[in-house]
Amino acid sequence: MPEKPDRIPAADLPPGAVRRVGDWAVGNRGGAYFAVSRRCRHQLADLSEGTVDAEGCLVCPWHAARYDVRTGEMVDGPKGFLGYKGPTPGYTQLVRGYAQYLKLRVRRALRRGDDVVIEG
Repeated sequence: MPEKPDRIPAADLPPGAVRRVGDWAVGNRGGAYFAVSRRCRHQLADLSEGTVDAEGCLVCPWHAARYDVRTGEMVDGPKGFLGYKGPTPGYTQLVRGYAQYLKLRVRRALRRGDDVVIEG
């Protein structure tokens, strides 16, 4: 049976996990599911390869930009540029500035039976 692009088995999303579902990064934030657009606003890294940190933010796998999954807002970072990982004074503030206007798209993700379903 082909995978449906708007859902994922809940068993594939243990707490802290993030997975790709079509154009979305879907994750489990301490038992609350979320769905956000997959591309980081910094350098377009695939956020479905990211992690959920202790505060429940989605962390970009490339340069550790952190996103509030409830609003799509970048709340910290990025911490690097291209292949470099580390401090980038000035540049980080520039990226965070335009990221205020280019937030991640957010959809509601709910458990329905054995699946987590993206609404909208």
